Amino acid sequence: MTRTTNLGTMHDVTSVANRTAFFSLNEGDAQGEQGITFAALDDLANRIALRLRADPRDDGFALLPGERVVILAANSIRYIAAILGIMRAGGVVVPVNFKFPRPMTDFVIDDSGARLVFCDGARETAVPAHLPCIVFDAAAGGPGARDFDTVFAPRRDDRGFVATAPAPDDVAMILYTSGSTGTPKGVRLSHASHAWVVDTRLRDTPLHDERVLIAAPLYHMNALALALLSIAARATTVLMPQFDARRYIEAIDRFRCTWLTAVPPMIAMMLREQAALAKADLRCVTVVRMGSAPVSESLLAGIHALLPNARVINAYGTTEGGPVVFARAPDGCATPPLALGVAHPAVDVRLRAEPESARESTDPNPAKADSFTRSADDDAVAATGARQGVLELRSPALMLGYHQRPDLPLPFTEDGYYITGDVFRRDEAGFYYFVGRNDDMFVSGGENIFPGDVERMLETHPAIQQASVVGIDDEIKGTKPVAFVVRSVSDESALSEADVKTHALTHAPAYQHPRHVWFVDSLPLAATHKIDRRALREDAMRRLRAPFT
Repeated sequence: MTRTTNLGTMHDVTSVANRTAFFSLNEGDAQGEQGITFAALDDLANRIALRLRADPRDDGFALLPGERVVILAANSIRYIAAILGIMRAGGVVVPVNFKFPRPMTDFVIDDSGARLVFCDGARETAVPAHLPCIVFDAAAGGPGARDFDTVFAPRRDDRGFVATAPAPDDVAMILYTSGSTGTPKGVRLSHASHAWVVDTRLRDTPLHDERVLIAAPLYHMNALALALLSIAARATTVLMPQFDARRYIEAIDRFRCTWLTAVPPMIAMMLREQAALAKADLRCVTVVRMGSAPVSESLLAGIHALLPNARVINAYGTTEGGPVVFARAPDGCATPPLALGVAHPAVDVRLRAEPESARESTDPNPAKADSFTRSADDDAVAATGARQGVLELRSPALMLGYHQRPDLPLPFTEDGYYITGDVFRRDEAGFYYFVGRNDDMFVSGGENIFPGDVERMLETHPAIQQASVVGIDDEIKGTKPVAFVVRSVSDESALSEADVKTHALTHAPAYQHPRHVWFVDSLPLAATHKIDRRALREDAMRRLRAPFT
């Protein structure tokens, strides 16, 4: 049987054995930090793999290939080492969102069929009593808990561990994703698919001489894929337990970070930390990779003012489809500021226009429902050369499927393309622009409204730093748009609701203008670090009910 690279192995680190692989900032401690060299990280990952595979009589766990191991913790060096060690042992890593409500955490752990849980002290109480757990950072107190330092302490008889050689379709990770609503789905990702991701990104994005900063959670593809890339590139990475705008600024300055990965709300929060910014020198930053949400023109201007030496990369990816989709134009043509790039040469990309019947449907999400059951006749109706439509992609990074969900139609076409559910526009030069999520789209008075279109229009106002638009019920229109707006730092009070509406009516069709506008200091983030539209919709309904309660 053909074998492939184990995703948990590290590229030869002999030449950088004593280089620091990770600095990890301690949770809640502004100055506390830990560091680990590439050699020490490799050794720790091997010890974890050894104990996981060892007979229980030898203080091991007898983990069998393919068995799942949950990690429920904030970012840390030990989290990284556990990921590598579990995969080396042939196990499947299941990073769990610790911000899930307790019933959802229970569901995910149970659904994964986990044999074992790694956690930190703050989340130990969330581990089911029947499962053994290893606690990263505190004396274990639960009945099945054990201390990380004790379990993985060096021993005289430790030997080098040879990582298991997986088959091409062997699962390396299961990442649970559910968007803003619904039962979480376990996305099954193979060793082969994400070894390809690492190798492809390594050729496109040499990071060897960079100092990378990661603050997004490792249970999210954005951070996890970058951590694996950074290890393969032998780059030094600064790892924050969670994002905090002030500490993020301090970390850039203190560690002279050159390469950042962020989502637009993180940068927007940074811009409001004027006291911290006044003390920091951020000229060291040369690259900012923005993902998970589109960046606006006003926020882009704010980034360039804040980080004058930085190139901004608009990035796109999905858990199911991977982070390699778009690339810079091969002829050196500059990528337009709001574009994501051209189709990556190693990825097949196409836009699928919706049939007219789907666009006229009263279903709030017709294209998404239709896309899972598309027939050959539908394909003939849909324009494969569409300039705007739902993005479909095909690459070696695609998921294997959903864990234990035979009830769920797979979002693949008959010819193997993943249906993202995201609507894009392609310009004459072949650059792609994000329009919006199909499931964010709503119909108002018979007109389809993509919130992203309205947000980009609002953000052209110089006094608007960020805007988020949601649809709420309306007796006449069915649904109507309302907006939450973050004023620019330089304009904290002058912008009014009437100003925003006038700007919208001047620059867009009347049906797109927000019927209500509320000003907020920041937009709420979901656990995925995307704008929490569900929370905004609930907030809007509370605000509209308030005068009558």
